[in-house]
Amino acid sequence: MTRPARWHGALWAALMMFAVSGGQAAPVSDVPTVNGISLYDTPALPPDFNHFPWVNTQAPKGGDMVRAAMGSFDSLNPFIIRGDPASGLTAFGGLPFDTLMVESPDEPFTLYGLLASGIRLDPDRRWMEIDLDSRARFHDGSQVTAEDVVTTFETLETQGSPMYRAYYADVTDVEVISPFTVRFEFSEHNSRELPLILGQLPVLSARDIKRRDMTRPTLDPLMGSGPYRISTVQPGQRIVYQRDDDYWGKDLPVNRGRYNIDRLIFDYYRDPSVALTAFRAGRVDLRIETIARNWMTGYDFPAAREGLIQRIEIQDHTPAPMQGFVMNLRRDVFKDRRVRQALGLAFDFDWLNRNLFYGLYSRTHGFFDHSSMEAKGLPDDAERELLAPWRDQLPEEVFNTPLPIKAPQALRPRLKEALELFRKAGYDVRNNRMVNQKTGQPLRFELLLNSSGIERMALPMVRNLARLGIEVNLRTVDSSQYLVRLRQFDFDMTTTVIAQSTNPGNEQREYWGSEYADQPQSRNLAGIASSAVDDLVNHIIRADSRKALDTAASALDRVLRWGFYVIPQYHSPVTRLAYWKKIAMPDQNPEYGLDPDSWWIDPQKARQINARQE
Repeated sequence: MTRPARWHGALWAALMMFAVSGGQAAPVSDVPTVNGISLYDTPALPPDFNHFPWVNTQAPKGGDMVRAAMGSFDSLNPFIIRGDPASGLTAFGGLPFDTLMVESPDEPFTLYGLLASGIRLDPDRRWMEIDLDSRARFHDGSQVTAEDVVTTFETLETQGSPMYRAYYADVTDVEVISPFTVRFEFSEHNSRELPLILGQLPVLSARDIKRRDMTRPTLDPLMGSGPYRISTVQPGQRIVYQRDDDYWGKDLPVNRGRYNIDRLIFDYYRDPSVALTAFRAGRVDLRIETIARNWMTGYDFPAAREGLIQRIEIQDHTPAPMQGFVMNLRRDVFKDRRVRQALGLAFDFDWLNRNLFYGLYSRTHGFFDHSSMEAKGLPDDAERELLAPWRDQLPEEVFNTPLPIKAPQALRPRLKEALELFRKAGYDVRNNRMVNQKTGQPLRFELLLNSSGIERMALPMVRNLARLGIEVNLRTVDSSQYLVRLRQFDFDMTTTVIAQSTNPGNEQREYWGSEYADQPQSRNLAGIASSAVDDLVNHIIRADSRKALDTAASALDRVLRWGFYVIPQYHSPVTRLAYWKKIAMPDQNPEYGLDPDSWWIDPQKARQINARQE
């Protein structure tokens, strides 16, 4: 399951938590009413907890925090594929929107009520009833009701991104039980995490939905009920979120010590180097540094030497994201598995890490690295049981060759191995060009990118492929054109980042499912259409224990890796933050993620820094 983010990007998940009861409706079933649910265990926090353990309840309110966003934006509707939504808005809502429940980054996967003041979950997970907090208000002052929940759900499912249809596929019915109670019915073989997926539903105003076309991008803010309102919009340049002093939930236990900063500002930059220059000049307050060279050499400037800049590395305890070159199987050139495997051998991670990345990165091997779901060695008996029905459809290596896949470290033997694979796939080198042995057609394709920074990483692989006689056209386009082409699968090869949570679920359908292979705008970029993969995804979704989930995910990881659909690149075991010291943080972070909403602006240090910059 992917985690919702109030802040732009997976690393900036601002994960709202638990709400106390307020005007709770009378229960309509004899199932106990609770304030939190978990995937397998009981929520760790007691019903009467006062605030999150890591927050500073005495944190001062006020101040601004400016972040740099890259590219541009043209929409304030994050729930559809069309348009490029502004930073601070996500498919799970973002800063202006409250959700029914929110995830705790201090627990592997537990949700507590936010708009929901009470939850009744069928022991067999066939239905769930949610009581809304009658104090909840939208930004126009109107109450949040069960009708708003149902209208939002139906709108996202029918008019929103295909992701929602994948997430909510096993919801058979949703109905208003009372003005503040809604009931969801689930199919018999639904995902165990489906109640938690629904808990992440951002609730919009039904009245606001009915007055607009929800399928179109818009610069007219959608009506939310969250802690921030959109106050300034300069399309493609800047968006400002203003803390709402009248936010209905500001005194809930989950929110104490959080949402302290008055204004959250995203300024847009076209060039990453210009964004770094803006940070050095004090025009940007915070950076997530993703470029190794910058981290090692880019922070030697006067303010840093004066001790006004803090740099920290935070260990990441979630599965490593799969960043890689994804091949479009809808193109004939990539249909042969041996060709895909051979292309991957031309990616020389060791050279890149040594010469470009200062040794700061680790090689990514699979789709659940650094987790209990990662496939290792040979499949155990439980995995084999899942894989056995598909033996005639899967490569023999899935069953008899240990992972990780061993390849020569030195480039020359790697290219020699790649050349042999190309020949087995029906290609040969003639006049320094890799051509099809039967048709004489050259092996060539386009590598589509959206950042000049990625070019630097991609060029060595392009050069290595050229040594094999393969022509790769490296094409970099702006973010808007890039999104359009991805949504229509109009690419040969491109880069992708597939982030996994500690509890994958329904989103795996859209990543890998046959149903989404030819559905424009889906996240199955590779175009995988495999009955074996579909079956393993269903086992993940329907896992009834942690062990069953790990087994199914490991089997899926194994099949995807031996399919060579993606050329894995690299990941960082830490998150690297650089910020001006006017930003203050609690003494501890939650175990499974950052909580930027618990940060605040130190007034004294802010005055000191502002005086220096004047």
